[in-house]
Amino acid sequence: MIRDHHDDVVPSSVAVLEQVTLGGMEQTILVRGRDKRNPILLFLHGGPGYPQIAYARKYQQELENQFTVVNWDQRGSGKSYQWGMTEDDLQVDKLVEDTHELTNYLRKTFNQPKIFLVGHSWGSLLGIWTVQKYPDDYYAYIGIGQVANSPEGERLSYEFALREAEARSNEEAIQALRSIGSPPYANPRKDTTLERKWVTAFGGSERQIDSNADLIKGILFSPEYTLMDGIRLARGNALSLRAIRPQTENTNLFETVPELKVPVYLAMGRYDYMTPSEVAYRYYEKLLAPKKQFIWFEESAHFPHFEEADKFSRLMADIKEETWKPSP
Repeated sequence: MIRDHHDDVVPSSVAVLEQVTLGGMEQTILVRGRDKRNPILLFLHGGPGYPQIAYARKYQQELENQFTVVNWDQRGSGKSYQWGMTEDDLQVDKLVEDTHELTNYLRKTFNQPKIFLVGHSWGSLLGIWTVQKYPDDYYAYIGIGQVANSPEGERLSYEFALREAEARSNEEAIQALRSIGSPPYANPRKDTTLERKWVTAFGGSERQIDSNADLIKGILFSPEYTLMDGIRLARGNALSLRAIRPQTENTNLFETVPELKVPVYLAMGRYDYMTPSEVAYRYYEKLLAPKKQFIWFEESAHFPHFEEADKFSRLMADIKEETWKPSP
């Protein structure tokens, strides 16, 4: 249960860390909210393999006033990493079915006809593919750092990094980036890692936060994580990148997901060059949906829900007002 500032239990609240079986695998979810009658907001984290539970207490308190917020360590990630997992365990179609199974579990547990689905970065692909396949389960889809065309996004990320390196006369970066050349890369895993090192260094990932420091603090000090979970996170992140990135590196939603049957909201940082916002905007313009909205976060890069958490909470409150009606 959640406690108020007087340390009294909020009567209708929920705060539970639990394991659920999805696709035959034990996986971990954190559920927090001040009123169980509120709609459910399920977050699909990015990475792949970069879970969000350790961030929840710092960045989601306002959301917990409006929603029952669910953070899920996807299979192979964080607390859901299991020793001996293989790349076959992390096929994208299995993750889509896990998301659908978790959605139905949450709907049944909280007696809700539908839920809200939020996907960040890699999670934005997982979210889009799930909503495309199971539209009747969702009030709306919210994409953060939305991936739309992976090859085009990678090209723009590289161009940003090289342009910034040259503008700053950073010879180390210039030489490193020129050595790998513009994508498609000869060594995708190694070269993408190098490129994103410089995208991050030049403010294309985050501008007002230190997500790595926040993650370490969350692992060390949040009650939901242990040091062993931190080891699981590192192992799972490496496996997830190795297994999932090749499945998504040629993704083009312009061709494969031209239409969605639910309201769509894209929350994009103005300075995002991890998943460049201009590609997401072009996708938004082409996408057919019953309702759609593109929201610029002017002070953010790839983490607008953290960098401008108050604005994101207000956006979600507005989306709730537009798309959800409480049960009688």
